[in-house]
Amino acid sequence: MRSCRYPLLYQINTRVWLTSLSRTLGRQATLDDIPDAELDQLALQGFDWIWLLSIWQTGPEAQQVSRTNAGWRHEFAETLPDLTDNDIPGSGFAITGYTVHQNLGGDTALARLRERLRERGLRLMLDFVPNHMGLGHPWASDHPEYFVSGSELDRVRAPQNYTWVHRPQGDMLLAHGRDPYFDGWPDTLQLNYANPATQDAMTGELVRIAGQCDGVRCDMAMLVLPEVFERTWGQRAPLFWPRAIEEVRRQHPGFTFMAEVYWDLEWTLQQQGFDYAYDKRLYDRLRDRHARPVREHFHAGLEYQDKLARFLENHDEPRAAATFPFDVHRAAAAITFFSPGLRFFHQGQFAGCQKRISPHLGRGPDEPTDEAVRGFYERLLTLLKQPVFRDGDWRLLECSPAWQGNWTHDCFLVFYWQGDGEERRIVAVNYADHASQCHVRLPADGIAGKFWRLHEQLQEVSYDWHGDDLTGAGLYLDMSSWQVCVFSCNAV
Repeated sequence: MRSCRYPLLYQINTRVWLTSLSRTLGRQATLDDIPDAELDQLALQGFDWIWLLSIWQTGPEAQQVSRTNAGWRHEFAETLPDLTDNDIPGSGFAITGYTVHQNLGGDTALARLRERLRERGLRLMLDFVPNHMGLGHPWASDHPEYFVSGSELDRVRAPQNYTWVHRPQGDMLLAHGRDPYFDGWPDTLQLNYANPATQDAMTGELVRIAGQCDGVRCDMAMLVLPEVFERTWGQRAPLFWPRAIEEVRRQHPGFTFMAEVYWDLEWTLQQQGFDYAYDKRLYDRLRDRHARPVREHFHAGLEYQDKLARFLENHDEPRAAATFPFDVHRAAAAITFFSPGLRFFHQGQFAGCQKRISPHLGRGPDEPTDEAVRGFYERLLTLLKQPVFRDGDWRLLECSPAWQGNWTHDCFLVFYWQGDGEERRIVAVNYADHASQCHVRLPADGIAGKFWRLHEQLQEVSYDWHGDDLTGAGLYLDMSSWQVCVFSCNAV
């Protein structure tokens, strides 16, 4: 399969997808029932990676917690007003075994699906949850030393963070998985990374997963960093990721790691071996709708930016169509997906879905397609298939005032892409709720001394400029609120 510098990833909630297929088939669908036509469509749209969320085995203990937790149940009912217990299979992150869930067809069905993806040039990404296991995991009985245990005093101080686990050998008080800022997840048990045996066991799980897919998305990957683990549990843990990643790649060369990571620890995890790290900071700045912090985000070096996963929504975030009005949505999407790094899209995003679906649910709501959103993303994906956006060189261009005292130049983001030969693109976004103007000077290499036709590919209009003007005073832009322009730049 061909690799490109800036790939596209599509996240699919597997259980929700198969529930929809089950309605059509009139029986429980498995991975074998996913139609070839849908895989063909994903390949045609230009995707390189398919991330299947929530395929691993879960158990009845965690499911019961999901069904009876009052706060969670209220959230589920807001998504599905006709909610029933059957809609709540339990969190896909409360894993009781890294084997494909029996209801999805098991490991053999996944192997067949992976082969069908490969035939279309698509790579498969799956989940790895390093921080915890689900209630009912066999290790709780066979290897309780793999988990963080507690005392009665711990339970008195923080009863929400501990649970009694019943074992034939005797009951034990074990901690729920959590991060240092929130209460524990009551359907999980916290793994003890201060124990080298736990790290060895989890490395073994990673190696096993790597035999079934091409990459993993590592849930809350920063929680097992030594300093974070110590802050949460008061125990210093040895480094896990560098050794585990090295062992996986020794057995599976070229395997890809993507980290869900927050708290400005993206660079830390990149340095420990991750190919990609979530760029939540860009998302947050786009949501705040101020251009300057967004633009400043792109001042980082490409060795960092090339390894960021850029997104506007995922299973943890609100829907983009519910977060951004349509014109802001288009502008934020252009900035996100015409920047360097991995372009990360989410099931339902192209239809303008409004309701986030919790990973505890196995069914999604029926929502009408927003045709304006659908049409925009159709055009965006078409543009992103151009080689210059997949393998070209990117840079951020500086904007200057269109005239003295013109402060609105500060509202622009302008990206310059250069591919092989004279293939060039200019992406300009006025990230503001008012009209803005600026001059933007293009790089001189190969542009000066020629006439150029700038063709705006979203509105299909063209402008002719002399290269000396483009590299001198600069391209003049006068754009309406939240407007996006994507120019091809061809010598006349």
